[in-house]
Amino acid sequence: MRRTFPTQAWNVHRLPRADGKNFLVTGGNAGIGYFVCEQLASTGAHIILGSRNTAKAEAAMVSIRSRVPGAHVSHLPLDLADLSSLKASVDALRLNRLDALVLNAGVLLDQPQRQETPEGHELMFATNHLGHFALVQLLAPLLTTAPGSRIVTTGSFAARSERLDLADLQSVRNYRAKRTYGRSKLAQMLSGFELDRRLRAAGGTTLSVVAHPGGALDSLTPSRPTVHTRTTGQRLRALPAGLLLQGKEAGAWPTVRAVLDPDVIGGQLWGPQAFGLRGMPRPEQAPAHMTDPVVAARLWDISCELTGVASAFARA
Repeated sequence: MRRTFPTQAWNVHRLPRADGKNFLVTGGNAGIGYFVCEQLASTGAHIILGSRNTAKAEAAMVSIRSRVPGAHVSHLPLDLADLSSLKASVDALRLNRLDALVLNAGVLLDQPQRQETPEGHELMFATNHLGHFALVQLLAPLLTTAPGSRIVTTGSFAARSERLDLADLQSVRNYRAKRTYGRSKLAQMLSGFELDRRLRAAGGTTLSVVAHPGGALDSLTPSRPTVHTRTTGQRLRALPAGLLLQGKEAGAWPTVRAVLDPDVIGGQLWGPQAFGLRGMPRPEQAPAHMTDPVVAARLWDISCELTGVASAFARA
């Protein structure tokens, strides 16, 4: 795993300009994805909110425009749990290049019953991993056309304690919601690092980077009317947690830096600097089980089979 450190200071409140660039953020209507969009919009780039819910996407765009005058934002209908719909979503982009793709959308269920998509895939694994995996393959021509483009995978601390069961990726035999979620995020992160290996082998300029938000809580997140509201009571009750954790505005910082910072290189993992839980974004060492090339290569092949989408990137 390559690990380098930034050579210049980074100001999360004064981001570099990105006028003329196109950034697609999945799940950009809420949570960390919303703040990724809001922050990236301040750079002058065209921000595309990938969301299956039109009303929530419209509300998010209203909020962004209220805070970033002149923001160039649009909505792309996108349902990652419906693999059959992704080709139409990609065609609807009508772009000739895509400068960054942020794989942020995610589903976290707490129900004890296992749920499936109409195509028969476990819902969290399908949304968090399979849908994003297929989207990357379909968007490959637009991404590789843009010099220095970025594919940024939003991982999770939940993946650190999990291991994949390649024989039961969709938790058919032994479903537990929190573990299934953690494994779906681990699958995302493994694929992000595998994608870096494949991109480097191809010799192109597109980078694959993995980021995570640390401990990001709604109760520590600043209000955004129509998108997120935090009451005074919630803010006061969250003060003790703020010593160790942070809100989702700060949780977006590692992803935003992974998109914009010229010092970022493919194959890095970015997260908050204080114990990986809060603070300014920095590169960190990825645990070995997240970068295992043997597991990642097998997962890649299985993902192609499950999605029915051919790999756009040859094996390293």
